[in-house]
Amino acid sequence: MPSDTPPQIRCDLEALPTGGQLARVTIDHEARINTLNSALILQLAAVCRRLSGNDDLRCVVLAGAGDRAFIGGADIREMAGLDPSSARGFISRLHDACASIRAIPVPVIARIQGYCLGGGLEIAASCDLRVAAHGATFGMPEVQVGIPSVIEAALLPRLVGAGTARELVFTGASLTAADARRCGLVDKVVAVADLDVATLEWVQAIASAGPRAIRLQKQLVQLWDTAPLDDAIARSMQTFAEAYETDEPRRLMQAFLDRKL
Repeated sequence: MPSDTPPQIRCDLEALPTGGQLARVTIDHEARINTLNSALILQLAAVCRRLSGNDDLRCVVLAGAGDRAFIGGADIREMAGLDPSSARGFISRLHDACASIRAIPVPVIARIQGYCLGGGLEIAASCDLRVAAHGATFGMPEVQVGIPSVIEAALLPRLVGAGTARELVFTGASLTAADARRCGLVDKVVAVADLDVATLEWVQAIASAGPRAIRLQKQLVQLWDTAPLDDAIARSMQTFAEAYETDEPRRLMQAFLDRKL
């Protein structure tokens, strides 16, 4: 049963055995399948901005409360009352939340169970890695309620290809978890019982890597999304040199060599 907890964005920090912290961010609006109203959107953006300033942060896991939904979309009850001016404000706030997720300097993992629709899919697309449970449902149903899919829906062609992206936004069609895996929308699909284990495997792999290397790598991955190939390669070479500005490469390489001896 959905909890009686007031709608909120929860952020719990955990110490990692390898050092640093894991942040678990939960959209907790379970009574309405974790739909996002303006108050929750503003909270989410604020939490992400706060996490971006945490130098001990190693990884973020973003999830929805309960087992019915990751995020069931933006709150239709609120959107039904918008006018052109307030609509611009609402969608700007949602974009700011997506952008705040993308700006977190460490990998963000979307842990997806149940519905992942509309604005929820845009939130998931803003994450770096996506793991879904069998039974998860993905879709962009906005045109079915009279509005276009916008803002971070623009990430979809890069994830799933132009054809699948157009099918999603023109028809409001849904994808199963298996469909989403085949088209590249999610990176891993597991049984519900294994969802936390699969998420933790990624967290542990990221946490065991060089903290600075991970942050440099995230910068590059985001650059690769938009920069021309030659520019991306040039920036990659510069970043490789920057990695040696601390002793992290020397320490981790020596530890690797010591294990091999």
